[in-house]
Amino acid sequence: MAKSFEDPERTPESQGTSAAPPPSPMARPLELARRFERQVRYAPFGRAGQAALVSARVLVAGCGALGGALAESLHRAGVGELVLVDRDVVELSNLPRQVLFEEHHARAGTPKALAARESLERIGGPTRVEAHVCHLDARNLELLADDVDLILDGTDNLETRYLLNDFCVERGLPWVYAGVVGAAGLVMPILPGRGACLACVFPEAPPPEALPTCESAGVLGPAVLAVAAFAAGLGLRILARPEAPPESALLELDVWNGSARRLSAPRAPDCRVCVARHFEHLHRAGAEPIALCGRNTVQIPARGAPRVLAHVARALDRRADEVQLSEHLLRFRFEELRVSVFPDGRGLVEGTHDVARAAATFRRALAATE
Repeated sequence: MAKSFEDPERTPESQGTSAAPPPSPMARPLELARRFERQVRYAPFGRAGQAALVSARVLVAGCGALGGALAESLHRAGVGELVLVDRDVVELSNLPRQVLFEEHHARAGTPKALAARESLERIGGPTRVEAHVCHLDARNLELLADDVDLILDGTDNLETRYLLNDFCVERGLPWVYAGVVGAAGLVMPILPGRGACLACVFPEAPPPEALPTCESAGVLGPAVLAVAAFAAGLGLRILARPEAPPESALLELDVWNGSARRLSAPRAPDCRVCVARHFEHLHRAGAEPIALCGRNTVQIPARGAPRVLAHVARALDRRADEVQLSEHLLRFRFEELRVSVFPDGRGLVEGTHDVARAAATFRRALAATE
């Protein structure tokens, strides 16, 4: 069964969690059989695969470009439960490549997890969708990933991917790594105990300035969809045929050049994670402000008690402009930057990638609300 996210310092309401909706009218045996008949006819998947999929619970980490396409693929395929986790809000520049969002989501600055859930529920079908508006970190991952059978990577940073890798290797839980920049991307199924983990292939994260990002190199929508298609396909195989999982290999795709390469990914005999079982990322709290990949935005971590957004909005008085208040989000303009505050106290400061400036602006904006 789907479980709500609870944290001693946060309420489920503050996270934008949702109880699973009642079963769809489509969830009748005959209609379900007709709905999924084409994929059931694919012999390696078959009825047994569909049965396994219907009983599966999958966490999609991130609901942006990759995560949205992954979530839609699994939802349309009929997975039993989807757990969506995302820390961000929808903006206009997302729309060319993030398939679950519409203009009204961008205008309202809707949290991506909630917008994704709304779009998926309009599709219908038997899938139950659970949404969490929060930053995925070492403090909440264990609760958010409780009882899942698979994790799909729709994140935008290596820190979170190394955290997922530590978590999954420690628990023997399969996950699929995926990343895309420009017109190219990488995909790798990770099956703890059966093959390489992420740290086997990428032992250490390179300096941030050494890697191209969506902000510096851009990104094409077809590249996102190609990478997501491979990742979702591998995820379906892992769920449908656990006794015959895909081979551990790194797939490199480039939609501009029309190329694909399959690279060997052997398990490293000295891997610090899957061999030495040193899970350093599980012990990091993620308490520092960070610039978000591909966004002119800085995330401010939650500190202290949860916030009552209506109280914060009243305390802002006339110091802020364009104040917008909803159940899950408070947005306003302050010192030429757009600030978003979530009920758990976390914030986003849009209009700068200068972490120090963003943190100082956030403190000044909320100084009168403490």
